[in-house]
Amino acid sequence: MTSLTLPPDELLAHRLTALGLEPTRPIRTHVNRTVMVSVTEKGVLRVHRGYAHASDRVLRAIVRFVTPRVPRDVRAAARRELLAFPVELYAPPSGRRRARERVRPGDEPIVRRLEELHATLNRRHFGGELNTIPLRLSARMRRRLGDITINQRSGSPAEICISRRHLQRDGWNEVTLTLLHEMVHQWQAERGHRVDHGRTFRHKARDIGIPPTADRHVDRQRDSEAVHHGE
Repeated sequence: MTSLTLPPDELLAHRLTALGLEPTRPIRTHVNRTVMVSVTEKGVLRVHRGYAHASDRVLRAIVRFVTPRVPRDVRAAARRELLAFPVELYAPPSGRRRARERVRPGDEPIVRRLEELHATLNRRHFGGELNTIPLRLSARMRRRLGDITINQRSGSPAEICISRRHLQRDGWNEVTLTLLHEMVHQWQAERGHRVDHGRTFRHKARDIGIPPTADRHVDRQRDSEAVHHGE
């Protein structure tokens, strides 16, 4: 029997490998509140540290979830299984949760335009099949252009956030591409796919005409429509 006194990375690696994970897969643990299980572009499996205390049944679900070419319904069932385990009871997040950003005066018409843009892009590129999702602006995002939050319990998309700085510097043409990028992730989550920048993301991104990459270069010479806060 494996001892719980082993370091979390070593313990999870031992158990997951015994349950069918490829032995060469690197594993790192974390205490992220949002993403329980993910695979990086370099193939590293990132798993919440709390899963070191989960049953073999839950860990088998993790193995199924990250195994390539698993049928969609099997992956969706595996996701429900792993998300049902209360990882935060065994490995609570470090530090205090940051306070939610306040909505600034003048944000309402910009957010409303983002919502209208989401609806238009949904009809044009996704057949209107995506759910309505809350959208907001963030002044905290310095390097990222956009981000999507996935509910850690249900696995469903909870919110799309757009960098306020990105909108002010780069304008609506570039923000449209950023929103489409995050909507591909929304589509992945709602369809039961793994939310990452792997093959499914690249295929869908090419299909709707956006760069199929994790990072996107912004051509600030091309887009001259800069929208400033309060405009």
